[in-house]
Amino acid sequence: MSTDTKDMSFVSHLEELRWTLFRSIVAIGVFGILAFLNKHFVFETIIFGPAKSNFLSYQFLCNFGEKIGFSFICISDINFEIVNLSLAGQFMTHLMTSVALGFILAFPYLIWEIWKFIKPGLTNKEVNASRTVIGFSGLLFFTGVLFGYFVLVPFGVNFLTTYSISQEVLNTIDLTNYINVLTMFVLASGIMFQLPILVYLLTKIGMVNDAMMKEHRKHAVVVIFMVAAIITPADIGTMVVVAIPLWFLYEMSIYVSAVTYKNLQKNTSI
Repeated sequence: MSTDTKDMSFVSHLEELRWTLFRSIVAIGVFGILAFLNKHFVFETIIFGPAKSNFLSYQFLCNFGEKIGFSFICISDINFEIVNLSLAGQFMTHLMTSVALGFILAFPYLIWEIWKFIKPGLTNKEVNASRTVIGFSGLLFFTGVLFGYFVLVPFGVNFLTTYSISQEVLNTIDLTNYINVLTMFVLASGIMFQLPILVYLLTKIGMVNDAMMKEHRKHAVVVIFMVAAIITPADIGTMVVVAIPLWFLYEMSIYVSAVTYKNLQKNTSI
């Protein structure tokens, strides 16, 4: 075990958990207040960015499509309106968006708090190894958030706002609904990019290994392309753009599992 206190009472564990939760909430609150005070930048630049035709992802896609001769993948016409249908809708949206951004920005600190809470129950070798895992967890989360914001959100918004069952139906999007969809894509992507960390933990406790993941690689690829097809417009180019990073993430998880399993085998043979 580590050199921290090992024989803590149940009440002591509860007290430590209480302070862990308190510090985590304070961290979310601090970042949330910063987001709340920067309303113009948060909404005009970040939140409503994917609703504008000059958004960075749309410009990149158009330029890329022209260079490779696939100009049809260009997204240049964003044609929908965002409206508020509730008396307190804009204020509550401002508040809840600030909390969501507070959670995203505070995520590395939250992971560090969780690690600090479980640290007394780890061996010195596990403590050293877990420090690297904690660092990669934060990096992967922010990579996933950026992927969700710059890839999933633009494709998702474009597909959902251009899909039509009849020309009689106009797309006037509720503000709350738009924010919920954007938040879902971004947070889901950030969590999805935790797959290598999850695989590392599952390999440590013997639930998966690299051989098992390689055996089910074909099934994983099918699922990846199904997910990519659902969240992107119905063309091969954009589906591949989304599917490749997800596939890379799965292959990376196989490597993580292989290294972890090898180390476990080495330690058990000593």
